[in-house]
Amino acid sequence: MRVRVIAVGARMPGWVDTACEDYRRRLREPWRLLLTEVSAPRRDAGTAAAARARSGEARAILAQLTDDDFVVALDERGSQPSTQELARWLAERARAAEPPVFIVGGPDGLDPQVSRRARLTWSLSRLTLPHALARVVLFEQLYRAASLLAGHPYHRA
Repeated sequence: MRVRVIAVGARMPGWVDTACEDYRRRLREPWRLLLTEVSAPRRDAGTAAAARARSGEARAILAQLTDDDFVVALDERGSQPSTQELARWLAERARAAEPPVFIVGGPDGLDPQVSRRARLTWSLSRLTLPHALARVVLFEQLYRAASLLAGHPYHRA
């Protein structure tokens, strides 16, 4: 099953790209993890500038979505599924032929347009994570959930 991640920010530090690529490469059929990066606009100081940046990011994110996508917005205010719950949820999406798309926003969070498009809102942690690290945590958890579904010993409950 294809799992997509749409993330704001196209120039991540090398360690982010290396970690994400490592987890993506480890995934085996039937799982395919695809990353689409949308550029983060230049940010000026101030609330209005942050809103403009989020709005521009929203246009770029929404342009990547299809009507069939099951969109999950990552936001610190979302619910926090366990790894086992994520695995069961991925299995349900596969059975329902509803390809999941996870959205990782930029430094100012997600625009309400994106949040409204999402069918679920999840948080990776109650801690505030930089969006680059959130990307790595998401990739790792997707890999861990797929490993759990495949019966591999990667997951230790």
